Amino acid sequence: MLRIRQSLELLIVGTSLQRYTIFLCIFQLSSLVLARPWRKFSRDNSGHQVKMAKLHFHYSAMNSGKSTLLLQAAHNYEERDLVPYLLKTELDDREGIGVIGSRIGIQKTCDTFSANENLLDKVNTRLKQGPVDCVLVDEAHFMTAEQVWQLAEVVDDLNIPVMTYGLRTDFQAKLFPGSAELMAIADVLREVRTIDESGKNATMNLRIDAEGNAVTEGPQRQIGGNESYVSVRRKEWRKRMGR
Repeated sequence: MLRIRQSLELLIVGTSLQRYTIFLCIFQLSSLVLARPWRKFSRDNSGHQVKMAKLHFHYSAMNSGKSTLLLQAAHNYEERDLVPYLLKTELDDREGIGVIGSRIGIQKTCDTFSANENLLDKVNTRLKQGPVDCVLVDEAHFMTAEQVWQLAEVVDDLNIPVMTYGLRTDFQAKLFPGSAELMAIADVLREVRTIDESGKNATMNLRIDAEGNAVTEGPQRQIGGNESYVSVRRKEWRKRMGR
């Protein structure tokens, strides 16, 4: 109750950045509540209602808390005695191999996949060990376009909801192949909002060097955190990238 009272006081007398931060937290929490993987129903051959799974893509710029949202979703499933299956590209081992971690300090073990693995086969292999109620994929932008379609098969043919979390664009404002395919075929698209240093909505990823200068050329895939990337508004991105 004390924290709620303090938050309400900040909404009234706090700075614009404090108010924006509180509204951002409320927005993201409401997204968790509303982002239910089951939305519609169909009927089987016997005429009984069957829940229809969906393919979700939660996208944003860097440092928006995507992994935190994924871990919260996994906790929600486990709290209800349901089984989430967590996946992450083997490219990102910042928290260790087979670990999804958050900047706020929470983490959970997961399975990993490479660019040449079939994710439908991977889910089917996991199903031999026991039930799976939802598939949660971190760093989804690193998937290939074909792997996105394989997850669509998990949804359509196995009737298992899939929730993916990743970046929309790279440091040059170009879509990742996995993100492009998800934007094209996902049933539900949801932006995870984040802010820049001034407290305004940030939608672009700026790659920086050791001195904080913008990097304009380089490979699309480069794993890094705050030392390599910063989230900015499009206007700031254009200014620093010389566009």
